[in-house]
Formats: sequence, C-alpha cells, structure tokens
Amino acid sequence: MNKHMRVLSCNVNGLRSAFNKGLWPWLLRQQADVICLQEIRSRESDLPHILQKQERFHAFYHPAEKPGYSGVAVLSREKPKATHTGLDHSELDSEGRYLQLDFRNLSIASVYFPSGTSGDERQQAKYSFLDAFDRCSKKLCGKPAIFCGDFNIAHKQIDIRNWRSNQKNSGFLPEERAWMDRLLEPGKFVDAFRVLNQQADEYTWWSNRGRAYENNVGWRIDYQIVSPSLRDRVRAVQIYRRKKFSDHAPLIIDYDWSVDV
Repeated sequence: MNKHMRVLSCNVNGLRSAFNKGLWPWLLRQQADVICLQEIRSRESDLPHILQKQERFHAFYHPAEKPGYSGVAVLSREKPKATHTGLDHSELDSEGRYLQLDFRNLSIASVYFPSGTSGDERQQAKYSFLDAFDRCSKKLCGKPAIFCGDFNIAHKQIDIRNWRSNQKNSGFLPEERAWMDRLLEPGKFVDAFRVLNQQADEYTWWSNRGRAYENNVGWRIDYQIVSPSLRDRVRAVQIYRRKKFSDHAPLIIDYDWSVDV
C-alpha cells in the first residue's frame, strides 16, 4: 500500500471564475489524492464543461439551493464507501456548507463556515453552525478524520497581520477564537499546518481592498483540521501563492497515510 496521500483544499470564490484563471490544469499537476473545494457557487448542471467530462476523480457536490452562492465539493481518486451532506442544521444546510466522504480508514470533509461580517444575524448563524459542527466532529472523535475548508476564523495573533485592529471584527472575535481553542484541545483535533510550520506571515486569504495581497496583509482562515492519530503522519505543508486563482490560496498537505477502500 502506498503510504502517501496529498490533500488539497481551496476556497475558489466561484468555480467558473477559478477555472478561467487556470485552476483545473494546475490541480491536475498537483497529483492530489483528495481535493476539497469551497464556495463553488455552482450547481452540478452549471459546472465548467471540463469538470463535467473529467474521468480522473470521483466527484461529489453539495451546492447551495440559492443559485450562485456558497456550495462545497470533493474530488477523490478513490471511490468512498459513503457520503454525507449537511450537519442536520435546518437553516444552513440549504447553503451547501458540509460534504463528507467516508473510506474504511478515513473520513474527509469539505467545510465552508459562514461569515458574520454582514451583521449580527449572520454572526449568530455562524455561532449556530459552530455548534452543529461540534456535534458532527464529536461523532468522529477517535477515528481518523480530516476537515478541510474555510473556517472564516483566524485562530491566533500569528494568523492575522492586523490583529490589534480586528479584535472586534467577525473572524477574530474572542468567542470565535475560544471555539478554536476548544476544537484544538489536546486529544481532540490538530491544526495540521501548524504541526510543521510555526512561522508568522503565513496567510490563506487577503482582502480585495488596497494592496492587501501584494503586501501580504492577510488572514489564515483555511485549515486542515485532523484527528490526533494523523498528527505524526503530516509530512509536508504548503500554502500555494505562485499563482492566484481566488482571494484564497490553496492549502496542500501531504500525509504518511492512504485511504483503504
């Protein structure tokens, strides 16, 4: 059995837009075993033609009911034994925010957490989603699992350039950061990127305002959160910035692991 698995995750901010910027041929060159995408903003009937015709991956989608909004996808070289969509959240499941693939020895999910930047109502919806995610993640405690996605939360000061001025803004609120603390308590889950990289200025999202991307004034809000059993299986981590497909950068992590089908 080949003990190597590459998992790639990216918020594409519109699948068609990202494909027009060259995302698909780049994805193929990465030779990933599993690709988790968020904010695809496409229904299956609206997917780019090249993705509808591809035969390299088993492709699964959980689009939002609202056209042109949200939605997640997972592409896997191996066929899973089961798939699950949603978090049993009556309000937010219709927005296409959670898609999980189950293999014999691994569960992997693409997750797109809500943003609370538009106001109090959406911030409360975000907290409700955090609670629903907690219930889901508890079911996978003790089992090998990887949650890939845009969490819309920068965990620590090192994960955001302008942390002082953002302490009252959604995405860096004390309540959100405390939730991340609890998620990453010893024995629960692990931030796979930080297993190997503890450097500052490592970000995955940049505002379109000003010259945030060029000046690397960013936030690290995209993660691969893994079970403790996978902590010592993390072999390489990378935030890819050489080409820009979205306002988010792809997160690539190699594991000493392989899915058992």
